[in-house]
Amino acid sequence: MTTTSIRRAAAALAALGLAAGLAATPAAAAEPAPLTARTIVDRAEIQDLLTRYYYNLGHSGAEGFSAFYADGAELILGKSSYKGKEGIERAYSSVPADVPQRKAWSFNVLLSNPLVAVHGDTATAQVIFTEIVIDKEGDAPRILTQGREYDHLVKVGGRWKFSRRQITPGAQQPADWDG
Repeated sequence: MTTTSIRRAAAALAALGLAAGLAATPAAAAEPAPLTARTIVDRAEIQDLLTRYYYNLGHSGAEGFSAFYADGAELILGKSSYKGKEGIERAYSSVPADVPQRKAWSFNVLLSNPLVAVHGDTATAQVIFTEIVIDKEGDAPRILTQGREYDHLVKVGGRWKFSRRQITPGAQQPADWDG
């Protein structure tokens, strides 16, 4: 290997390390966890879990959502709490048929500003969600609501699952959030 090719390889690795470090260091964290290849993979898997979950929202039955949760998980929607997979399925199946999300021609949820912190086989994640609906074909999209999600996750059988999810309107952080 020539000196030039070694320098190029070192520069590429340094740039990759800097980019990964910037992407993995949340501004809100006082002491970020050490960055490793495993934590980068875990963060990507958690972001994929969040994306797949919201991609299915409005397009899947309640039983499809319980697969994203660990046994004994809890879902908190505002002041309501649903425990265990059966409780979480009840929460989704009890959504009235006349809510805008179910009546709309198109319903999508946009996720932004993910903050994911991995701590071995547990993790926390925060995201901002924005629900967008198009009532009828040809209508302009409109924002239905926006809020934040605060998640605790656990690795079960090598896959990330929600152990506790708290969905809040607006930007107020839950009083008991320890992420």
